[in-house]
Amino acid sequence: MDTVDRPDLVRHLVHSRIAGEVATPRENNLLHYRLMADRDPHYLLGLDPSPGWSAESVLELMVRRVGVGADPRRRFGVDTIDPELVADALERYADRLAGAALRRETVLLATGHPASLARAYQSFADALRGYGCRILCAGAGWSYEAPGRYGPRRLTVGYTGDVAALEDAEGPVHSHSPRPIRATFAALAEAGHCLPDLVIADHGWCGGAAQAGADAVGFADCNDPALFVGEAEGVVRVAVPLDDGLAPELYDPLADYVLARVARAVRVVTGS
Repeated sequence: MDTVDRPDLVRHLVHSRIAGEVATPRENNLLHYRLMADRDPHYLLGLDPSPGWSAESVLELMVRRVGVGADPRRRFGVDTIDPELVADALERYADRLAGAALRRETVLLATGHPASLARAYQSFADALRGYGCRILCAGAGWSYEAPGRYGPRRLTVGYTGDVAALEDAEGPVHSHSPRPIRATFAALAEAGHCLPDLVIADHGWCGGAAQAGADAVGFADCNDPALFVGEAEGVVRVAVPLDDGLAPELYDPLADYVLARVARAVRVVTGS
């Protein structure tokens, strides 16, 4: 694990386009804010926000929490994620992981973006296991028929290392669905186990876990407002804004930053 200080992290976020000017276009962001406000299930990510959210109030929240452009009249073009807000959220995220490490909590990790985020999550799993945490692998093999562009397809909960994701016949797939985390929690309950102390995830895995009452932290893109709404309402513990669809190695400095902060926090408490 390399040491990454905050200025280096911020520079990396902008250079890699994890933050700063990002690939997600403005028109896509605004569409998703409206669809979430309209309670389209695909954009709620398993959450049940309080009534009263409008496209305008979601945009205002995303300006404060993510750093997208504030002018509602600007409908097209490049949009932004504020790298300082990313760093702030990563520090809150790291502090929650440090708490898990110090208390040796049970942790479940899952992603709807396996091609880009599973590598970072695995580094978190490895570190937390080293601190004595129990890493859960529940729900493997549960499946369902999901609608697709070319007809229904069978999706199954599978694990790559310690990180859960939905898979089809060709391997792990992108997903917004909260169904797999609900099935995973049902499998834990059937086996007589409690919910995990912490869920590290994104998309519906994170939102569905938080709505079910688990402590959940998640990464979320600027076109996925639901987790930020969930954080604002106190349901999601931490939502970290970032472009979530880039090459997996680009997230290594973020993971290093988080784990270095976790290590410092553990040393302060334990003196080791």
